Amino acid sequence: SYLVDYFRVEGLTRWVLIVVLMIAKAGLIVSVFMHMMWERLALVYAILMPPLALLVLMVLMAAEAHHTFGMRALFFH
Repeated sequence: SYLVDYFRVEGLTRWVLIVVLMIAKAGLIVSVFMHMMWERLALVYAILMPPLALLVLMVLMAAEAHHTFGMRALFFH
């Protein structure tokens, strides 16, 4: 995140870069230091699929919220 501040990236781009880099860092930590790279695929799926499912649900809820907000703005103003 310091590099993002150094290059003076602002707004949504800044936060997208920070979140993507944090997720990449977490993935590296899980795969190497927790030895997930060498585990059975079933165990990897059991650990990684629930957070991915939550992420998909959050994206779907954000899309629905955006649609609802747009419909309310269209019909109630």
